[in-house]
Amino acid sequence: MSVGQRSASGAGQPGKAGKAGNAGQPAGAGKGAGLKKIVAASMVGTVVEWYEFFLYATAATLVFGKYFFPPTGNGLDGIIQAFLTYAVGFVARPLGGIVFGQIGDKLGRKPTLQLTIVIVGVSTFLMGCLPGFADLGYWAPAMLVALRFIQGFALGGEWGGAVLLVAEHSPKESRGFWSSWPQAAVPVGNLLATLVLFIMSTTLSSAAFLGWGWRVAFWLSAVIVFVGYYIRTHVTEAPIFLEAKAQVEKEQAVSYGVGEVLRKYPKGILQAMGLRFAENIMYYLVVSFSIVYLKTVDKYDTSSLLLALLIAHVIHFAIIPQLGRLADSWGRKPVYLIGAISGATWPFFAFPMFDTKNPVVIVAAVAIGLCLHAFMYAGQPAIMTELFPTRMRYSGVSLGSQVTSIFAGSLAPLWATQWLKDTGSWLPTAIYLAIACAITAVVVLTLKETRGVALEDVDKADAVRHGLPTGARA
Repeated sequence: MSVGQRSASGAGQPGKAGKAGNAGQPAGAGKGAGLKKIVAASMVGTVVEWYEFFLYATAATLVFGKYFFPPTGNGLDGIIQAFLTYAVGFVARPLGGIVFGQIGDKLGRKPTLQLTIVIVGVSTFLMGCLPGFADLGYWAPAMLVALRFIQGFALGGEWGGAVLLVAEHSPKESRGFWSSWPQAAVPVGNLLATLVLFIMSTTLSSAAFLGWGWRVAFWLSAVIVFVGYYIRTHVTEAPIFLEAKAQVEKEQAVSYGVGEVLRKYPKGILQAMGLRFAENIMYYLVVSFSIVYLKTVDKYDTSSLLLALLIAHVIHFAIIPQLGRLADSWGRKPVYLIGAISGATWPFFAFPMFDTKNPVVIVAAVAIGLCLHAFMYAGQPAIMTELFPTRMRYSGVSLGSQVTSIFAGSLAPLWATQWLKDTGSWLPTAIYLAIACAITAVVVLTLKETRGVALEDVDKADAVRHGLPTGARA
């Protein structure tokens, strides 16, 4: 019996251990209960990863430029140097995507996710222990860069595994909705990081916050890591992955992983990169460069900035699953196109809104930016999952998403800050985002609409295309 036939015959029945039943449930789970458990496990890990990653982004703007680098007389110089160390994490992410993608396709999504969460947690905790430039000179930023590289390396393997763990368990009719929940965990992680920094900055003096207050936020990551690791020990692999893994082990001619996806699905990788391009740039302009602009141009105080981000992250979290549901009803392409086209307009009205210095208007500008971003972000896991067959899906998704971050998200706040320093204007940044959105919109138009496709059918099409066996051992 083929994988596709097995899926059809088992539709609507709870799965038994080791066999594929309802495509939306893990083995042995009651209807809905197992899937929610999988979603929770993916989300808690993603919360941890992005708590730590966004913590670094915010600290790079507020603290690191002053603490880890020598003074130059221009506050933007330190921020630019801090953003360079921030970019190091993005350079490391594709390497992590390659390594952990290979591990994830061979051994499984679960053990890979357990490993990545520990690595990110340890590296972030150690960042909170680092001495500053005044104590160690250039050794201080060197150690910061090393830990940042390790952090980014682990995160490169985290995202793909987290979204695939959910997507491969989800019913085909609602894959967009369920797989959007790990995306919604990103603003939760950012919210926690912002909340901790907000409390530190409002309860401590400026000197105390710069001296030791920021470290507390990094040390708290250890607690969240323990929780995330524990929850991830209690999830199961998706039946479709177990069948693909068994087939690779049985049929020596069946390949998997990074090398295979580069040979067989280069177009899919390029499309995934194109989807990620504008989304990644826009996100870091909204959550990172907005802080720089408001802090240096409009002289907005730190606590008010963090409060604005807190509110915006709550809104971002609330809207992502709803847009994931919309991608199931309207289709992947139209929802993504709305995000790409509308995202291009954001800076042209957002920066004038910032210049009003009105707190309500500023919160609205940031929140609107994240809402427009969510039109692209919510459906992204479902689209990328449906681009690749199971035997190489982790590698394909990780490569397509993480390689893009090198020349998208890592450079966006850096270039925007440099342009602000050189021209004193936000207009170059607005043009930059508009061009990025145009590129992503063109890529979306090249996609096939995959709403409602069964992953078993994606695997069958791959088998037919490359002359592979279509049966799999449970």
